[in-house]
Order: sequence, then structure tokens, then C-alpha cells
Amino acid sequence: MVEDIRPSILAGTWYPGHPDRLRAQIQGFLKEAPDPDVSGGELRALVVPHAGYTYSGGVAAHAYKWLLRQPFRRVVIVAPSHRHAFRGASIDRKTGYETPLGVAPVDPVLSDALRQLSPVFSYVPEGHAQEHSLEIQIPFLQETLRDFSLVAIIQGSQDEETSEEISRALARGLRDKKVLLVASTDLSHFHPYAQARSLDKRVLDRVAAFDEAGLMQDLRGDRVEACGGGILVTVMKTARRLGADRARVLHYANSGDVTGDRSGVVGYLAAALIKQETSGEVER
Repeated sequence: MVEDIRPSILAGTWYPGHPDRLRAQIQGFLKEAPDPDVSGGELRALVVPHAGYTYSGGVAAHAYKWLLRQPFRRVVIVAPSHRHAFRGASIDRKTGYETPLGVAPVDPVLSDALRQLSPVFSYVPEGHAQEHSLEIQIPFLQETLRDFSLVAIIQGSQDEETSEEISRALARGLRDKKVLLVASTDLSHFHPYAQARSLDKRVLDRVAAFDEAGLMQDLRGDRVEACGGGILVTVMKTARRLGADRARVLHYANSGDVTGDRSGVVGYLAAALIKQETSGEVER
């Protein structure tokens, strides 16, 4: 296979461009995050933010620290498209994603197998080229997992039907495989601090209750905001189909907690979706 590596578009801006500084920043975030209680269940999915590390890295570390206790060799990242509108979802055909920490290889076999499961999947190069929401996850994965391969999915349309079809296809393709799902999303954008916390609490409550149907209703009714709201629903649906039956909100903060500017903030969530040891897998 001819290598076709996607170069970083964020190094030196959204996160440090020097490997030592990047590694030190991530390790600092991980050190500050509490050790997760991983007893009594198996991790199926993480929910993480996708802002620059200065703003959301501390929140993301609450999720990624879980991987130091329950590692994975394959990761499927589902992230929203901010710059290019398209229907369905795009699975990247690149052979790897480059960051200052090295190249994270794409799993071509799993990527191709998933792409063939449903017409909802295609390859839209423009959806990946300048998208930050997926790349921002990779250095954290490189630092916590070290040796892994990934499937890079950008979800273009975030309506209920698209999320349902992606979820069904992913569940078929990932069943009986040990694969981590990652949902990339930020929450409300540019509201005053108190209003943002109120809006975001409704999302946190839906996630904590593992209520993806209620979350989708809130998104459709404009009662909540999340730039990856449909992505969050997709991953919650998929994790449930793969046996997850419990959700845990690990941390919430917003940009005002970091900068001190509370006039217009962006919300960030870290969460885990877990399969309890006594539960069985279900198809819904």
C-alpha cells in the first residue's frame, strides 16, 4: 500500500508543535485528572471535547486517563464536520495521521469493511482535509495507548436518521471486536457563563441517564446545543448496541473556567459509556 499520510493542521496552534512540549502538556493534564474507577464494567466509548488543548485538554484528560487502565489496540473516532457540508459520513482513506508524536496508522481493513456495510458511508476528502475535531484527539490517544490503529469517521449530517443508520452499521461491523468508540463534541457556544452551564446541564443529564433518544429530541427542539450532538447520539446508540448499559459523566467545564472571561463561553464534556459485567449485548 502506498503511504498517504495526513499531515497535522493543528500542531503549533491548537496544541504544541514540539513533541516534548506536547507530551509534557498531555501528561500534565493526565496527572491533574483523578484516577477513574474502572471496576465493575468494560469501557465501550468515550465522549471528549475538541477545542484547543489550553481550553479543553484538562477536561479531555478525565476521559483519556481511563485508557491507562483499560487499553485498546483499535479506536473508531466519530467527529463532526465544521467546514464542509455533506450527507452521511465519510471514512478516511488516508493511511495515517501525523502529529508531533509520530504517525497514528489508519486500520485499512476495518475502515474498508465498515465502508461496505452501508451507503451512509463514503469517502469525502474535503470533509477531512481541514477538520480539527478528529485530529485533536490523536495526540491524547498516542500518549495513552502508544500502539493503536484508528478508523477516522467524519459525520456530515447529524439528523436522527443518519445517526441511526451509522449506528446500525458500526454495531454490525464492530460486534465481537475489542474497539474503543470516541465521540468528539463540544457543547454550547458563546453564551454567558450561567446560561451556558444551564444549557449544558441538560446535555449532561441526558448523557448520565444514557438517554440518547431524549438528547436527540432536545437537539431537534433547540433546547440544548452541541456542535457534535448528532455524533454523540450516534456513539451512544452504537455503544448501547455493543452492550453498554451505563454512562458516567466524568467532568464538565467551560472556557470561562480556564480564561476567566465569562461573557461568552464554550462548554466541554468528558464521559464514559460502559458495559456492566452482568449485562449482555443487545441489537436494537
